[in-house]
Amino acid sequence: MKNTISVLTVMLGLMFFVSSCSKDLDVDITFDDTEFATTDWTDETHSKSADPNFDEVFEDNTVKRLDMVITEERWQSMLDDMTNNFGTLGSGGGGGLAETDENPIFVPGEVFYNGKQWYKVGLRFKGNSSLQSSWSDGVLKLSFKLDFDEFESEYPQIDNQRFYGFKKLSLKNNFGDNSMIREKVAGDIFRSAGLAAAHTAFYTLYVDHGDGPEYFGLYTLVEEVDDTVIDTQFSSDKGNLYKPDGTGASFAEGTFDKDEFEKKTNEDESDWSDIEDLFSVLHDQSRTSNSADWRTNLDAVFDTDSFLKYLAVNTVIQNWDTYGRMTHNYFLYNNPDNNLLTWISWDNNESLQAGKMGGSHALNFSGLSSSEWPLIGYLYADEVYRAKYDTYVKEVVDGPFNASTIQFLYSSYGDLVEPYATSERSGFTFLNNSASFQSAITALQSHVVQRAEAVENYL
Repeated sequence: MKNTISVLTVMLGLMFFVSSCSKDLDVDITFDDTEFATTDWTDETHSKSADPNFDEVFEDNTVKRLDMVITEERWQSMLDDMTNNFGTLGSGGGGGLAETDENPIFVPGEVFYNGKQWYKVGLRFKGNSSLQSSWSDGVLKLSFKLDFDEFESEYPQIDNQRFYGFKKLSLKNNFGDNSMIREKVAGDIFRSAGLAAAHTAFYTLYVDHGDGPEYFGLYTLVEEVDDTVIDTQFSSDKGNLYKPDGTGASFAEGTFDKDEFEKKTNEDESDWSDIEDLFSVLHDQSRTSNSADWRTNLDAVFDTDSFLKYLAVNTVIQNWDTYGRMTHNYFLYNNPDNNLLTWISWDNNESLQAGKMGGSHALNFSGLSSSEWPLIGYLYADEVYRAKYDTYVKEVVDGPFNASTIQFLYSSYGDLVEPYATSERSGFTFLNNSASFQSAITALQSHVVQRAEAVENYL
């Protein structure tokens, strides 16, 4: 009997192992190409010791080129993984979005830029609704995540490899944006307002997966928050960084779930007390009985000032695909300078338009449910916080979102990227035709004027 139990235990363990590794078994990735020399490696371009070179990687007013080379077998593994998760390419989205907690697989590939090679870079597709929608529509212009030392264990030659000081980068496919400049402009505006936000830049992408370089289209390169944003825009990157996603990310009373506040730093520390403190103070009864005490306690755990400034920018420019409509697309960072949770915007390709899913909120949040979205509703209902918000609303239209300044920026960026946007190929574009691009730029020009009028009426 004892031997029977032992055999059964081993069989169950093997079944669990096979089940847990099924994703890896479905997509066979081998590492039989370990013999190579990193001949293009220099400290300035490849080493971890180099400071991030923003002037090189995130240069404004230019369109740069990136090339990826992925073996035919590994490219097929990426496609097979997508098929396993989301069905056949081009099968249509009639069934809605698939529920999955799995990211697409990383494979090693080569990255070329400006005559130099980066070796065995971790490459994978990225995104959620935009990824699934593109795939189901049969569009292979998919967003990518790049991690330059993802495979350093398999390839010791690339230990701590960086791209001009950057470990991780995202290449966004500008899904839902026929102008292809909204992600870039929104990032510019947030940073011009003095808020922490990712740098962005325009790149064309070419991918060789066995038949030579193919033009995948015009992309926006985006700095990663858990890489250089917290390292360069704060005094330290040692604080807790969270990427909320799920019901708890609404901060509605009673919804806290630590699993919905994914840690991007300090992952081994099982401590979410800073988030729990924010929940507790936000919903304390002093909010209605003693508002001065409530503000004091809230200001002690949450950077309310930067949040109100973010809220003003986000609402003036109109960005619906984030907090207030969606329980994702933002980060919270516990800033070591003041131990305050600080709001960081993320994923702005749906900004600068009225929007979907109920659309962007009015400047006075008249359609917002405070109980569902208390970080907005409760702060706006408080006269002290509302006065700060109103001040920032005025500053936004007078400064970083000034109509004449932004219209000039739209024209400049539009002229810059038009040749690359309108030359995208069928199966690798979201444009119906070249006129779709120019119509989108024209709509942006009108939008900024409309928003200035909306602010004037509100104030």
